[in-house]
Amino acid sequence: MQTDDELKHFEPHGAAPLPDAREDGFVDNAGARIAWSTYGTGQPVVLLHGGLGHRGNWGYQVPALVEAGYRAILIDSRGHGGSTRDAQPYSYELMASDVLAVLDALHVQRAAFIGWSDGACTALILGRNAPQRVAGVFFFACNMDPGGAKEFVPTPVIERCFNRHRADYRALSATPDDFDAFVAAVSEMQRTQPNYSAGDLAQIGVRVVVAIGEQDEFIRQEHAVYLAQSIPGAELIVLPNVSHFAPLQRPALFNGVIGRFAGTVFESAG
Repeated sequence: MQTDDELKHFEPHGAAPLPDAREDGFVDNAGARIAWSTYGTGQPVVLLHGGLGHRGNWGYQVPALVEAGYRAILIDSRGHGGSTRDAQPYSYELMASDVLAVLDALHVQRAAFIGWSDGACTALILGRNAPQRVAGVFFFACNMDPGGAKEFVPTPVIERCFNRHRADYRALSATPDDFDAFVAAVSEMQRTQPNYSAGDLAQIGVRVVVAIGEQDEFIRQEHAVYLAQSIPGAELIVLPNVSHFAPLQRPALFNGVIGRFAGTVFESAG
C-alpha cells in the first residue's frame, strides 16, 4: 500500500475506489436525504469522513476492515457526497441525528465509530448523547472547542486536498455548482462548533481513543492531549510522520491503529 505524504496521488485520482457495496441506499432525516453503503459482515464499524469530503475518502480503510471481519458502514454527511441538505445551518448535532437515522434503518443497535476531523466531532457527540449506540470512538484529527484549532495557514498539501474535494463535489453532489456556498456553510459551523467544556468531556462514558498526526495542519497537539486527559479512560495516540490526512498519506499505518481499536472495543464489549 503506497504512501502519499504530499497528496500528489490523491489530488488527481482520489483514494482507492471503494469495493462493491453489500448494501446501499438513502435515509430521509430532518430535511436531508442521507446516502449510505455497507461492506462486509461482522461487528459494525461506522466510518465518518471529514468536512468537505465524502465516504469515498475511506477507500484505503474499507478493504482492511472487511478483511479483518468487520461490517463497514459508510455515510455521506448531509450536503456532502451523495447526501442532500436543506437550508438549515450545519451542526454536528444535526449530523449525529443523521447517523442515528441510518443505524435505525439498518437495524444496528450498537457500533464502533471511526471519525476523521468533522466526522470525529460527530462521533464523539454521539458517544456523549447516545452512549447506548456507541461501542467506542476513534477520534482522529479534530477539536472539541474552538480553542483547539490552529490559525489557518495554507499549504500545498491542503490545496491539493481542497482541489480533490472540489472535483468530487462537482461529480457527486445534487447541487454540483454550489461548492463555494457549501464550503462557506461548513466553515461557519467549524468556526464556532463544537464547544464542549471540560465538564462536558468528563461526561463521556464510552471508550475513546484520541489520535492526531504529529504534523496536523489544523489541530493543536496540546488540544489532543487535553481531550485525552479530560475524557475518562481515554487513550492518546500521536501518529508519526503524518498530518491531518493520515488515512490517505500512510494507509497501512492508519489501518493498523484503527484495526487495533476495533479489536479492543469489541473484545471489551463481548
